[in-house]
Amino acid sequence: MKALTKAEEQIMQVLWKLKEAFLKDVVENMPEPKPHVNTIATVLKILHEKGFVKVESFSRIHRYSPAITKEAYSNQSMTTLVKNYFSGSYKNAVSFLVEEDKISVDDLQLLLDQLKKK
Repeated sequence: MKALTKAEEQIMQVLWKLKEAFLKDVVENMPEPKPHVNTIATVLKILHEKGFVKVESFSRIHRYSPAITKEAYSNQSMTTLVKNYFSGSYKNAVSFLVEEDKISVDDLQLLLDQLKKK
């Protein structure tokens, strides 16, 4: 699975939230400053070509929906991040979060509790 650009990811976030949408719906749900409608249409076409978006055509109008789940993309992104920046070690990734004060002791305890339940 290819990585998404920032613009592609913004549009995918909208599609994941809406489940399916016409171009006008995507435009309305984009964060400010909203890209031009032609830009969004072009990115949707690219996302379709990359296999991230499904398209249903109704004459000249298209309805878009995610072809992959947010969870599947998140999993792939996290795996790639850990592989590229932490030598494939999730332990190193968590250690980094601790050192940077990005995760609390309470959060770590919750993670340990989840691991023990598995």
